[in-house]
Amino acid sequence: MQFIEKYIKWLGQKASLFNILLIGVIVLDVLLRYLFSNTKNWVLELEWHIYAIIFLLGISYALQKDEHVRVDLFYQKYTKKQKAWLNIIGHIVFLIPWCYVVLHTAFTYGLNSFSFSERSPNPGGLPMRYVIKFFIFLGFLMFLIQGISNIFKNIKEIRS
Repeated sequence: MQFIEKYIKWLGQKASLFNILLIGVIVLDVLLRYLFSNTKNWVLELEWHIYAIIFLLGISYALQKDEHVRVDLFYQKYTKKQKAWLNIIGHIVFLIPWCYVVLHTAFTYGLNSFSFSERSPNPGGLPMRYVIKFFIFLGFLMFLIQGISNIFKNIKEIRS
């Protein structure tokens, strides 16, 4: 499990570097739009591709660091063991089934896109759209793996 934890931490930290790239692309877009009254489809598409990569590679890291969105109405008042039980139940009932659905759908979605070398339908758009579609699969695979790792960490917390 330590290897998985380290890999997801590394992946999350690398995903955060894409924010710098995203800022650069947005600046390019703004310069093209306001200085030259022109924008390019590939720039607009690259913005959402980079944002998607940040999100998809960052969700497992956010889960690992317990920085994900949670409704803390009651959770903050629970003991560590109660929180561990709630986390286990939440992961088993919600996270794992949802990841399975997304993984199954995303793999088919990406494979279908790859089979006909999907590219942007927009003139001047990005080629190889299937690459970003496979990132959906990769992101949710890492999310699932981190969720399973969290289950084991929570079991360890309960036993201590």
